[in-house]
Amino acid sequence: MSSLSATEQAKRARVASRQLQSLATAQRDRLLENIANALEKHEGKIMQANEEDILAATNAPDIDQNLIARLKLSGQKIKNLSDGLRALSAMEEPIGKLVEQTEIANGLELSKVTSPLGVLLIIFESRPDALVQICGLCVRTGNGLLLKGGKEASNSNKCLHEIIVKEFDAFNVDRACVSLITGREEIKELLGLHDVIDLCIPRGGNALVTYIQNNTKIPVLGHADGVCHVYCDKDLDAEKACEIIVDSKTDYCAACNAMETLLIHEDLVKVNVHETLLGALKNAGVELFGGDRASKELSLPLCEKKRLEYGRFACTVEIVKSMDEAIDYIHANGSSHTDCILTINPLTAEQFLQRVDSACVFANCSTRFSDGFRFGYGAEVGVSTSRIHARGPVGVDGLLTTRCLMRGHNQSVKKRHRGGIHAQEN
Repeated sequence: MSSLSATEQAKRARVASRQLQSLATAQRDRLLENIANALEKHEGKIMQANEEDILAATNAPDIDQNLIARLKLSGQKIKNLSDGLRALSAMEEPIGKLVEQTEIANGLELSKVTSPLGVLLIIFESRPDALVQICGLCVRTGNGLLLKGGKEASNSNKCLHEIIVKEFDAFNVDRACVSLITGREEIKELLGLHDVIDLCIPRGGNALVTYIQNNTKIPVLGHADGVCHVYCDKDLDAEKACEIIVDSKTDYCAACNAMETLLIHEDLVKVNVHETLLGALKNAGVELFGGDRASKELSLPLCEKKRLEYGRFACTVEIVKSMDEAIDYIHANGSSHTDCILTINPLTAEQFLQRVDSACVFANCSTRFSDGFRFGYGAEVGVSTSRIHARGPVGVDGLLTTRCLMRGHNQSVKKRHRGGIHAQEN
C-alpha cells in the first residue's frame, strides 16, 4: 500500500499525465506495445496471482459467487488483452486532432482540438482484465489514472499493475501516472476530490454505481444495470434465432451485455415456435422464469421482478402482442444498455433500431457484440447509459475533451458601444 494520501496520489497522477502527453506519438505507440509484450511474457506470474484470488473468493462467505466468473483470467484472455493494446497502438493519434477551425478576423485563427480529460478515477469490482483495458486507453489518450479494484482481485490487480507501470520507466514517465489504490478507507477521500479528479467511472453492480453517484461531486460516467432484452418478432427464422439467444445469454452470462429478458411475439406461441426457442435455452442449461403473462401461459415460475440482471444462467421470458408492446416493455423495464430484435422483416428491424432508446440497439445479432473491443475500439473503459458526454461502450473518444487554441498577429479586442467584441489589429 502506498504511504501517500489519496489526495497526493491524485495530484501526482496529474503531473505524470502531462509527462505522458508530452511523449511523441511513436513513443506512446511503443509503450503500448511494450506493455502488451510484458503481459504475455509474464502470463505464468499473472495466472498464479489470479489463482490465489479465485481460491480465496471461492472460500469466502462474504463474496458473491457470481463474481468469480468475472474474476477468472485465462491464457486466452491475456492474449486478447495484449491484442487489444496492440490495436490501440495502431490507432491514429487521438490527442491534438483538429475538430474545427475558424478565422475570427484577418490573421486571427481559432482551432478546436482534442485533449485528454485529465485524471480519471476508475472503481471496479472483480474483473482484473478491466484494469488492463483501462490502462491501455489512458496511455493512448494521455490521461492520468487512479484505479481502485475490488478486494477479491487484489493479487491479480497488484501483479498486473506492477507489470504495466514498470514499462513507464523507459519513457521517463512517472509510475504515478497509473496509481493503484488499495485501501478501502481511501474511497471516501477520493470521491471528495472534485477539484483534482475530472471523471469517475464505476464498473460494477448496481449497489456500487449508486453509491458512487450519491457520494461525489465528480462527474460520473457509467451504468448501474445491464438488463438487456432480445425480442423475437413474429417474422422469425427460428433456427438462427436459437443460436443468437443462446449466445446472448451463455457466452458470458456475468457480463453486462448478456441477455436477461427474452420477449416473444404471441403469434410464435400460437404455432409453438416458442418451444424451439425455450428448448434451446434449456438445453444450454439456462433456467427460465416467466413474466406476468408467460408464467401463466407457459407454466414458468414467476420472475422475482421485471427489471432483473441475473448475471448467471437464467433469464426472464415474456410474451408480447406486438413490436410496439415489446418496445414499451423495454423502455419500462430495461436499463438502456443493449437491446436487440430478431426478425426476417427488414422494415420491422429498422423501426426497432430507430425507436428503441438505448445506448446500443441491434438487429439480428448477439447482444454480446456490445463491447468496445468488438466495436473495434481496441478496449473499453466501461459502458455508459448516460446521455451526456459518451454513450455505449466508451473507448478512446469518450476519454477526450476539446480545448481551443488561438493564433494571432498582435490583435487586441475593442468593445463596441452595443457590447459587441471585435478583433482589432494593432
